[in-house]
Amino acid sequence: MKAIVAFPVFLGVVILDQISKLVAEATLAATPQPVFGEWFRFALVYNPGAAFGLHLGPYSRWIFMGLTAGALVILSRLYRQTEDGDYRRVLAVALVAAGAVGNVIDRIRSEYGVVDFLDVGFGVHRWPTFNVADMAVSGGAMLLALVLWNEERREVAAADAARAQAAAPSDYAP
Repeated sequence: MKAIVAFPVFLGVVILDQISKLVAEATLAATPQPVFGEWFRFALVYNPGAAFGLHLGPYSRWIFMGLTAGALVILSRLYRQTEDGDYRRVLAVALVAAGAVGNVIDRIRSEYGVVDFLDVGFGVHRWPTFNVADMAVSGGAMLLALVLWNEERREVAAADAARAQAAAPSDYAP
């Protein structure tokens, strides 16, 4: 049942990400194109590094592909451990995995790096340019953190209740 949520989300995000990047490369020039004034605009940027322009030198491309592979292994374990019916956790894992795959496809197909084209900010105060895959990773990671935090809270509450039950005097007296 998990695949009913995971597969369409994963595939949809990867396809939307790749199509949007191809359109950005085909239509955008170096000059930012305002969409909602200066607040939101399209600006084609190639990011050879990672989030927020983190760059690890000439081997960044390979290092980040390796890190992505490791992250995908962890995400696949999280997916397999997820119980049927826990659709928020499945959605979160699918979003993060799809975003990671979307960006690694860019790293594989181009030595220039990941295609970013969404630019938000005011004047010189801009958020680092990003793409659909970045939104999926960020949104999925926030949802996954919330889901895992709630799971931990439930486990702690259940353990506290069990301890309280064990410590309570018994109504049975021999």
